Amino acid sequence: MARLTREQSQALTREKLLKSAGDVVARYSYDGASVERIAEEAGFSKGAFYSNFSSKEDILQQLLEGHAGSDVKDLARLLQDVQNPGDVIETVAQWSDARAAEQKWGLIAIEMLRRAQRDGTLSDDQRRLFASQWEEVGELLRGKLFPDGEPGISALDLGGIVLELTYGGIAIFLQVRTSGQMLRHVLSSLQVSGRVAHAG
Repeated sequence: MARLTREQSQALTREKLLKSAGDVVARYSYDGASVERIAEEAGFSKGAFYSNFSSKEDILQQLLEGHAGSDVKDLARLLQDVQNPGDVIETVAQWSDARAAEQKWGLIAIEMLRRAQRDGTLSDDQRRLFASQWEEVGELLRGKLFPDGEPGISALDLGGIVLELTYGGIAIFLQVRTSGQMLRHVLSSLQVSGRVAHAG
């Protein structure tokens, strides 16, 4: 078996640290997740952590950036060959239930943003990360749900509805898969009202 190059080894270390950070924050909360704990659970020293990330905030920001990008890619892949709006809604609802079941992503994002706001360090880059994710998901769904014309809802709002119902708020703690069902209702209503407006 060939030895890993230095770059491959460092990429593997980063990947393990990122996974560990998500697991540790989900288990111990933002405040309970220390650099030491993240490194230890990944099987590395603090030195290895600081060779890859500047701080706990840095690793969590990069973790969320990667996850936000994967949401858009996953939905685009799942919806690539889906044309019927009813099938689009069902695909999004099933995706939402699967994502909501992971629970940790909403918790990580909310805790990180809450902490940054409290400390006065909430940046435009952090806001932009979520706003652009909402916008991209919304653009994708607008084309699929409203193929005949103007939907009457912005891409930002449409993506926000999908992602907030999937990841946000109290639903995280209810331990029931309700986000998909809520999205079925909301997206079906938007789709029907868009059809009516277009016909009128």
